[in-house]
Amino acid sequence: MQTWTPEVGEQTEDLLNYLKLDKISTERLVNETKAILSLCGNPKQKYNNETGLVFGYIQSGKTMSFTTLTALARDNGYQLVIVIAGTSTNLLNQSTERLEKDLRLNEVNRKWLIKKIKTKTSVSAYVDSISTILKQWKNPIFPDDEKRTVLITVMKQKDNLKLLVQILERLNKDGVPTLIIDDEGDQASLNTKARQNAMEGLSFLDLTEDHLSTIYKRITELKELLPHHTFLQYTATPQANLFINILDRLSPNFIQLLTPGDAYTGGETFFIENHNLIKPIPSDEIPKKDEILESPPQSLIYAMQIFFLGVASGRVIKQHMTSNRSMMVHPSRLKEDHSVFASWVKAIKHRFEDTIKQNDNEEDKIELLNEFRTAYVDLKKTVKDLPSFSNLLSNKATTDRLEFSISSTFVKELNSKKGNDSFVSWKEHYSWILIGGQAMDRGFTVEGLTVTYMPRSVGVGNVDTIQQRARFFGYKKNYLGYCRIYLDKPTINAYSQYVKHEIDLRYRLSNNKLANKHLDDWERELILDNAYQLARKNIFSHHFDKFEFGNTWSIIKAPHDLTSIIEHNRKITINFINEIKDKFIENEGHDKRTQEQKHNVCTINLKYVFENFLKNLKFTRNSDSTEFISLKNMLIRYLKINKSAQAVIYQIKKGESRKRRLTKKDEIQQLFQGKNPKTGKIIYPGDREIKNYDNLTIQIHRLDLINHHKEILKNVYTIAIWIPLEMQESLIKLGDEI
Repeated sequence: MQTWTPEVGEQTEDLLNYLKLDKISTERLVNETKAILSLCGNPKQKYNNETGLVFGYIQSGKTMSFTTLTALARDNGYQLVIVIAGTSTNLLNQSTERLEKDLRLNEVNRKWLIKKIKTKTSVSAYVDSISTILKQWKNPIFPDDEKRTVLITVMKQKDNLKLLVQILERLNKDGVPTLIIDDEGDQASLNTKARQNAMEGLSFLDLTEDHLSTIYKRITELKELLPHHTFLQYTATPQANLFINILDRLSPNFIQLLTPGDAYTGGETFFIENHNLIKPIPSDEIPKKDEILESPPQSLIYAMQIFFLGVASGRVIKQHMTSNRSMMVHPSRLKEDHSVFASWVKAIKHRFEDTIKQNDNEEDKIELLNEFRTAYVDLKKTVKDLPSFSNLLSNKATTDRLEFSISSTFVKELNSKKGNDSFVSWKEHYSWILIGGQAMDRGFTVEGLTVTYMPRSVGVGNVDTIQQRARFFGYKKNYLGYCRIYLDKPTINAYSQYVKHEIDLRYRLSNNKLANKHLDDWERELILDNAYQLARKNIFSHHFDKFEFGNTWSIIKAPHDLTSIIEHNRKITINFINEIKDKFIENEGHDKRTQEQKHNVCTINLKYVFENFLKNLKFTRNSDSTEFISLKNMLIRYLKINKSAQAVIYQIKKGESRKRRLTKKDEIQQLFQGKNPKTGKIIYPGDREIKNYDNLTIQIHRLDLINHHKEILKNVYTIAIWIPLEMQESLIKLGDEI
């Protein structure tokens, strides 16, 4: 891919000075931003049409990245930057205000013209001002340092995007280098009719407007209107973008991975390194679909006590204070549930206030303070310099400090319910408890979030959706001990699985980039537990193959498709057996075993086995080769950190041939011999039990295959591989088109 070298200019320098990051963070931000822009179109060229993906972590600074990218684009001659900022007015306003603040557009900064698309504003009102600015770039006598870049923010919504298309249609876009930034680029942007189109047998050339979802259609219209543009998808969950058909108009051509700062706390921090911060909600306190909880769950009450103690501590220890302290309650996507939980939270809060005001000898107050003292002991385990309980309780000789921390906390319900304001003015209060659902999902930042209470199920198991709910990730290292995450057990498991999946995803993408490979050449395969799926199905035009390695046998069903492959594998296998023949001994077993049931066995280094045997085998049938390639890739990853791992090799029947029948599908009907006898005292446990539970086991079989015409194909070598639980891994891989 052709790149160019962007230069840091005045706007980027001003932004960096304003951000006041430390030296290492500044260098990282500049280098990654330059790397992104270098993959975008060179503004000195006449035409460009690229689609890229920028992959960061949840709450890790993606907005800062694309703000810096916007400044750098302006420094290098980009005339138009469009930010598609979320699917709600709240997110649009949040992103627009952040851009205005960080680029200081409300101050004397005459390098920009910012326009927020509003559907009630006429097209001409936008066209007149924007066209005036763009004409300045074409005027040879207009001073370069007075030319302005147009910055447009628009909601990812059909009417807003349609208005933007209408505006662009009336502008002269020739020679206008444009950057389109799609924030949360995996949400709503992709074609939700892709699966249906594939099922109807339609190719991309066959697609009409009726075969495109509305927002996808608007985005592709934007791209078609701009002769020189790069479309950048910013997201923390890129599964959908990476696994759509590579012929799709929004399939990315390149990727840049963002690196979070040292203070970032994400999935590894919470679900691998600090399990004690994750608290399971008892199953009887989880709202069921048909069973409404009659009273507030005890875990919610306890979570609020943990939170209020943290608020009180923040007021005592100023260095622990962020700009805010917040608790998030995320019961479900249903507004009715939000209202129920909001009423419970308010009632609990008022009970705490009223009870603490009572005289010290009142039984209710004594009981409540004992509950807070239990929560204090819990919090003390993770906050080393937590003030004493009496200090959190009192400002003088009374309980007014804790009382004030509770009473001054503002409770707010956030959703699209009529009359419900979804905007949070963080400056109005130090501490907040927010209750909502989707309004607090993607892109929404909860300032100073410490306690999350989410009695919400994993739903259909889309890992991107599960991950996007993790508003509790972010830059929290300086107050991590105050954090508590309350989830049901299946959701805890889902996040634990996602962490493994995300680590694997970034590792594979990094390797692809380091190898200087085009993103189209990246092998679409990832670690993913079989209980989950990558994203919503309607955007995918392909099937997915799923493999489970661990506590199972992997068997080659058709090792005989081509004579050349039979001969190749025969040669590889015989050479390998000859190399290790001195290590073989007869395996242990019952004295009455037949010769058919006696095998040679040895234990040798797995890396040696892989390098000298496994990686050289070939299998041509798609069902075999797909699984075997995934298995080989899994072993490569495992051996990088387990170089001394051992493998157990069995030469079945000591290398003599066994006869096996083929099915009408031309596959081995039954590779393994069963146990003998089937009942009573066992003489031979069956081939499936010929394995080592602690190490990878390979059975080498030599077969004479008999097809349904009773023809015999002799001396066909094949293998069966047992993966122990220690090496367990579930994989998902892009399969055939639907």
